[in-house]
Amino acid sequence: MALLNILHFPDTRLRTVAKPVTEFDAELKQLVSDLFETMYEAPGIGLAATQVDRHIRLLVLDVSEGRDRPRCLINPQIIASDGEEEMDEGCLSVPGFYEKVSRAERIRVRAQNTDGEVSEFEAEGLEAVCIQHEMDHLEGKLFVDYLSSLKRNRIRSKLVKQQKQQAK
Repeated sequence: MALLNILHFPDTRLRTVAKPVTEFDAELKQLVSDLFETMYEAPGIGLAATQVDRHIRLLVLDVSEGRDRPRCLINPQIIASDGEEEMDEGCLSVPGFYEKVSRAERIRVRAQNTDGEVSEFEAEGLEAVCIQHEMDHLEGKLFVDYLSSLKRNRIRSKLVKQQKQQAK
C-alpha cells in the first residue's frame, strides 16, 4: 500500500471528467487499497480517484465512527434521489474550509465492485451526502462550486497563499 498525493484546489486537474473503469484487474485493486490508506491517513471520510490525479470513475468512502465500513464504488450512478438536506461539507482537496451545501437526503446508487459485479443500494444522511460529494469529483466539480463566487474566490486566494508559503 502507498499514500497518494492529494491534489488541492485550485489545481486544474481537479476539473478533469473521469472516464469509466473498464479493466477490473490487480492494478485497480491496488489503487483502491491505496485510496483507502490515503483517505484514512488524511483523515477523511471519502476520496475520489480524481483527487489523486487518476481520472477514472472510482471512489472510496467510510462514514462509520469506527472506520470499519469501507465502501468502494466503481462507475457509480445515482438512479434515484429524494428529499433535501443541507450539511457542512469539507474536502481533502480544499483543506481547512467547511461550508453548507444542499444535496439530496436519500439516494439509490448503482455501482460496481473491484471484480466488476454490479449492485444497488440505498444511502441516506451523511453517507448519501458523501457519495454525492465524491461523485461530483468524478465530474470535475468541487463543493466550492456550490458557493457564491465571492466565497469561492476567497477560499482560492487563501489556499494559493498557503501553498506559496509551504513551497518556501
